[in-house]
Amino acid sequence: MSKQSRYKVRFRRRREGKTDYRRRLRLLLSGKTRFVARKTNRYITVQFIDYSEKGDITRVCVSSHVLRKKYNWYYSLKNLPAAYITGYIAGKKALKKGISEAIVDIGLQASTRGNRIYAAVKGAIDAGVKIKCGEEVLPPMERISGAHIASYAKLLKEKNPDLYNERFSNVISQGKDPADIVSEFNKLIEKVKSDYG
Repeated sequence: MSKQSRYKVRFRRRREGKTDYRRRLRLLLSGKTRFVARKTNRYITVQFIDYSEKGDITRVCVSSHVLRKKYNWYYSLKNLPAAYITGYIAGKKALKKGISEAIVDIGLQASTRGNRIYAAVKGAIDAGVKIKCGEEVLPPMERISGAHIASYAKLLKEKNPDLYNERFSNVISQGKDPADIVSEFNKLIEKVKSDYG
């Protein structure tokens, strides 16, 4: 660490790689509720957060583990279909709490076209929340429904059964076929729509 007068210590959360304060300030100046989507190694978490001087207020929080607990979704809880449905549930809950408009806050995550964060954004948009986001970054519905996962599972089952059993062990242990993810997704989305209107 330098001792010269030109050296300036950054804020702690910036040093830890948690907050980009310049981006955060631009988001807060909009005055809108922030749509915050974060991914971990196991789950997708979607939140609607309002700014407060004493600390941010989380108005709505939905994690993808609710898909397994409430809806018996035995596929991955961190893939595109899970992210979309989590965003959809969060969007419906936000509408019930009076949040009709939000702005996307991706934090320090990379903004890649068609990734899980944008799948969650598309879920919230389809739920009825106004979120300004370019159509070109949102994933297509065939990927959101898991068609690419089904085709990969079929290919892997033919070419490398050992790797197939390893990659989809959780789904197979529940007596499900990984290639049926599209039909399971469609059933799940209908259940969610009937639950949340």
